[in-house]
Amino acid sequence: MLKEFKQFALKGNILDLALAVVMGGAFSKIVTSLVNDLIMPILGLVLGGVNFTTLQYDVPSLLAGGAPVSIKYGLFIQAIIDFLIIAFSLFIFVKAISSMKKKETKEVVVAIPTPSKEEVLLSEIRDLLRDKK
Repeated sequence: MLKEFKQFALKGNILDLALAVVMGGAFSKIVTSLVNDLIMPILGLVLGGVNFTTLQYDVPSLLAGGAPVSIKYGLFIQAIIDFLIIAFSLFIFVKAISSMKKKETKEVVVAIPTPSKEEVLLSEIRDLLRDKK
């Protein structure tokens, strides 16, 4: 299974790329849920009960009777944390693929030992006995 995964990961065709895009989209949803549903509530609790989804700055409208404009910096902070987790995960994945490629390309050079004088002599005797038969 590891060998098949290695071949899949090191292959470079369009089907693999399309599959990677779909998997990346699914991974992005998982990370977004991780950030929104687990990390941000815990971080908000540690920071004194801050709800990041409601953090915003309301800028009054310059038009008479216009609604204020909300700058939702809490959602932006969530998006930054989301990005950092995805970027770190991709870094780890690329590093793992790179190390697998390095292991694959290393050539193993095995030195063949030269036979000793006794081994050469015994080989010659063996060959002479074989020829007698």
